[in-house]
Amino acid sequence: MEKLSGEKNGADTKAADVLISVRNLHVRYAQREILHGINLEAHSGETVVILGGSGSGKSTLLRTMVGLEKPSGGEIWIAGKNLAVISAPDLKEIRKKMGMSFQGGALFGSMTVGENVALPLREHTKLEESTIEIMVRLKLEHVGLLGYESYMPSQLSGGMKKRAAVARALAMDPAILFFDEPSAGLDPIIAAGIDNLILQLKKAFHMTIIVVTHELASAFLIADRMILIDKGYVVAAGTPENMRDCTQPRVRQFLDRVAEPEVAGEMDYLQMLTEGTSNTEGTVEDKRGA
Repeated sequence: MEKLSGEKNGADTKAADVLISVRNLHVRYAQREILHGINLEAHSGETVVILGGSGSGKSTLLRTMVGLEKPSGGEIWIAGKNLAVISAPDLKEIRKKMGMSFQGGALFGSMTVGENVALPLREHTKLEESTIEIMVRLKLEHVGLLGYESYMPSQLSGGMKKRAAVARALAMDPAILFFDEPSAGLDPIIAAGIDNLILQLKKAFHMTIIVVTHELASAFLIADRMILIDKGYVVAAGTPENMRDCTQPRVRQFLDRVAEPEVAGEMDYLQMLTEGTSNTEGTVEDKRGA
C-alpha cells in the first residue's frame, strides 16, 4: 500500500481517538478471496471515503465492517469490540451505535416514510409513541423532509428516498454513519445535495462517517481521508490533496479514468501497482498486509 504524505498513523494519533480499526482483514467466498489483508483506521469525527471501481471489494469491506459479512481472517475493532469474534448479543449492541444508509435506500415499501424512520426506535427502544413521533419529525427535519411523514416511498423521488434512508440511519443517534454509494443513480444536482447533507451531518453531530463510492467529485468534496481499493488490496491512502497529487500508476488510472489495460497474471498486476513508486512520497508496503 502506498502511504501518501499527510496520512495519519498510530504515532500521530492517540489510540482513544481511533473509533474503527480494521487489521489484516481477509474475506473469502468459497475458494475465492475477495479482500487480501486490508488495514485501515477511522478516527472520531472523521469522514473516510473508500474508493474503488466495480468488483474492487469496497462494498464487501463495508458489509464486513457493519457485521453483515463474516471475515475469514483478521480483526475489525469498533468501539472496543472485535466484530470478527463478537457474540450475537454484543454485535446487536454495537449495531445500535451504527447507522447504515444503503445504496438503494432500502426503504420498506409497505410503510410510510415516518414508519420507516420510526422502525429502529420501535425495535430497539421502549420509548413512548409520542416521543418516537417527535424524534421522527426531528430526523426528517435534519434531512429536509419534514412534512413527508405520511408519504409512501413510491411517492418520493430518488433523492428524497436517499434522504429518508439517512433519516432512518440517524434514528438511534449513531456514533458512526455508513453510506453505500450515496449518490449512485442521482443527477448531478441531487447528488450535490446529498454531498452537502453529509457535510452538514458531520458538522452538526461530529460523527464518524464512512462512505463507499466511485464518484470522484463527491469523494473529494466530503473526505477528510481517502482509501483506494483495487482487486481486494488497499493501493493508496491519504488526504484528498495527497491522492490528487499521487503519481502511483493505479491511482492515476482511476483518477484520470483511463481504460483498464490487459494484465496477464497476478505478478504482472502487482508489478504494475508498484511501478513508479520511487517517484512518490511515502513508503510502499506489501499489498497482502502484515
